[in-house]
Amino acid sequence: MAKKLKVLLLLGGTSPEREVSKSTGKSIYQTLINLNYEVVLLDPAYGINQPFDVEDFFSEEDFTEISNENYLDAINLISPSEINVAFLALHGKYGEDGTIQSLLELKGIKYTGSKVLSSALAMDKIMSKILFDEYKVPTPEYFHFKKDELTTDDVNQKIEKTFLYPAVVKPNDQGSTVGLTICKSQEQLHEAIRLAFEYSDRILVEKYIPGRELTVAVLDDSALPVLEIRPKHGLYDYECKYTSGMSEYIVPAEIPIDVSEKMRETAVLACKSLRCEVYARVDFRLSPDNKIYALEVNTLPGMTSLSLVPKMAKAVDISFEQLVDKIISLSLR
Repeated sequence: MAKKLKVLLLLGGTSPEREVSKSTGKSIYQTLINLNYEVVLLDPAYGINQPFDVEDFFSEEDFTEISNENYLDAINLISPSEINVAFLALHGKYGEDGTIQSLLELKGIKYTGSKVLSSALAMDKIMSKILFDEYKVPTPEYFHFKKDELTTDDVNQKIEKTFLYPAVVKPNDQGSTVGLTICKSQEQLHEAIRLAFEYSDRILVEKYIPGRELTVAVLDDSALPVLEIRPKHGLYDYECKYTSGMSEYIVPAEIPIDVSEKMRETAVLACKSLRCEVYARVDFRLSPDNKIYALEVNTLPGMTSLSLVPKMAKAVDISFEQLVDKIISLSLR
């Protein structure tokens, strides 16, 4: 069988989601090999310390220093004439926020997923909320503040005046619930703010929506079936996301048809509001009275064996290999 295109697989990076990215990258790597693509691996956190042994990379701890300063050196190792497309298996800061996308644009290398502006907007939770409001995408009430702008007492007063407890406190530009706390009372607020500021210089505070956790993947401007997540701990946190057996997934979700259709329409609208391309995943809360609330858009959703986009694709008879192939073809379109 003839080789297909030459794919640059970008994975790893320096965000708190580095290990998740390596898991996504491992799944994508094996799939690309199965599809007969020629694959080159690049971890931008390693700089010029590449190429590396693939088996060691996936099976061992990091074997060289990782740094944000290495990104430009790593990308400069790539000759655009030798690569047909870069498959982005990065997550979090510098991988999902438009940074790596801008470096690839400057090199003239095509890449999977959304462009620079869309990636930056989706990663910035506050900007996402502003655009959700503009496009009439329903989202929980919120406010935001930067470091040294408000005291804990000030934040508490705003919560009590705006939407009461429980309240969700999270850093503005992280994924996978990194740095997130659900505060049931004022007593938890100081520690929640301290934790969120470890990851960002700006914090988003949202009204907590009781109910169910759902998500919708959008592929080529069309919504896949709604998936419900039932985490073992109530909160779909980092452990429940990435530990086998810690969450139950139901797809299609067992919700009324009209609610499902409305959620799928809202997912497409949310992606449109942020100018997403190729594929993305929109996370929702569904209240006990079936009101829909969009939380955020993931422009580079996870693609591991536990990931949600492949589960939704499978529900409409799109295999993991077909999904990866389609993402590449759409990105080259």
